[in-house]
Amino acid sequence: MSETLKGRTALVTGGSRGIGAAVGRALAEAGAAVAINCREQIGQAEQLAGEIGRQGGRAIVVAADVSQREAVAGMVERVTAGLGPVDILVNNAGIAITRGIDDLTEDDFDRTILVNLKSAFLCTQAVLPSMRSRKWGRIVNISSGAARGAGSIGPHYNASKAGMEGLTRGYAARLVKEGVTVNAVAPSLIETDMMSSQRQLVSRIPLGRFGTAEEVAKAVMLLVDNAYMTGQTVALSGGMAFN
Repeated sequence: MSETLKGRTALVTGGSRGIGAAVGRALAEAGAAVAINCREQIGQAEQLAGEIGRQGGRAIVVAADVSQREAVAGMVERVTAGLGPVDILVNNAGIAITRGIDDLTEDDFDRTILVNLKSAFLCTQAVLPSMRSRKWGRIVNISSGAARGAGSIGPHYNASKAGMEGLTRGYAARLVKEGVTVNAVAPSLIETDMMSSQRQLVSRIPLGRFGTAEEVAKAVMLLVDNAYMTGQTVALSGGMAFN
């Protein structure tokens, strides 16, 4: 996909590390200018932006809490001023608060829905006007195998990711004639900071290892590059589940 996205602007939420960082690198390698969103990991985001810049790409850091409407509006304004209107949105920001049924609280549930699901809604609404006016846009939501399976984090997390896939299909159906595709990628057990304390889960994976953030990024790029594919969820699970 070398330079196939030249002239495009991409925004990756939760883009400072893990899957988000891998997606940002892949987009930059394909020629897109990349806005790296984070809430707290500004140092890591700046390191990634510097790395992209040294390799001849363009990247900026936009710190914002994407679960808050005004913060999202300000973020999109900064991206547009710095790189141009957003052509590609990757909704990757999320939290994983591991809880059992007996210790799951209302606050845990509300925070998870706010960060994992409402943020995708807010960011999508913010970038859609410019995508629709230019008749071109790609939105990719980072879901999880927990959207359709038991998962290991808790029912609140399952609900947030299932909601994200519903959001994906709902937007895809309504934007299909406007040049905007909306898809999801649902990884399970990817080797990120989130999984560092759960090595025992490898035993569940038929392939025998965690997936990598780079493998998830390849699935994202597949969706960005395909104008005919919309409303779909691409699952990566090392053989744990089949759609």
